[in-house]
Amino acid sequence: MRNLILSAALATASLFGMVAQAEPIEAGKQYVELTSPVPVSKPGQIEVVELFWYGCPHCYQFESTINPWVEQLPDDVNFVRIPALFGGVWNVHGQAFITLESMKVEQKVHDAVFDAIHKQGKKLASPEEIAEFLVGQGIDKDAFLKTYNSFGVKGQMEKAKKLGMAYQISGVPVMIVNGKYRFDIGSSGGPQQALQVADHLIDRERAAQ
Repeated sequence: MRNLILSAALATASLFGMVAQAEPIEAGKQYVELTSPVPVSKPGQIEVVELFWYGCPHCYQFESTINPWVEQLPDDVNFVRIPALFGGVWNVHGQAFITLESMKVEQKVHDAVFDAIHKQGKKLASPEEIAEFLVGQGIDKDAFLKTYNSFGVKGQMEKAKKLGMAYQISGVPVMIVNGKYRFDIGSSGGPQQALQVADHLIDRERAAQ
C-alpha cells in the first residue's frame, strides 16, 4: 500500500514537476517542518538522513541520483542512511543493511543487494538467504550472520525504529535535514528536485549557525 501511494505521488510529480520546480521552496509545499526536532548524530554538522528500503523500487531508482550528490557534499554536512522498519521483510533487509554498515563494506555491496532484488528478482527474505548471496560479493557467510545477530546490530535496529517514529515517516524514500525538515520525491516534484530541496535546507541551516 505504501508503494502504491508513493507511485501515485510520483505520477503526479511527473506531470507537474516543471511547476513544482519553478515554485519557491516553502514549508507546507515541498517539505514539512517537524513539530519536535530530532537530535542529530553529530552535533556541529548539518545532518541529512535518507530513510529507505532495499525492496523499494523508488529507492532503487533514486540511487543513481542521490549517490553522486552525496559524494560531493561539503565537509560540514553529515549524510546518514537509515533503514525504514515496518516489520517483516523490511526489518530483515534493514538489519542486513545495518550489519553491512557495521562490517564497513564498500558501496558496491549495497548496490549488489539492490540489483539482486530489482534486477535478478531475488527475494532475500531471510538472513540465511542474504548471507548466501553475499558470499558471491566476497563477504564471509559466518561473519555476516554473527554480526547480524550481534548485540550491537540489534541495538542499532532499536535506534532506527525510534528514529523512524520520531521522523513520523509513512513510506520511503524520505529525507530529513538536520532533524527538522521532512520531504520525499513526491512532495519535492521529482528525484532531482528533492536534492534541490535538500540543498536549500542545508543552506538555510548553515546560515542559521
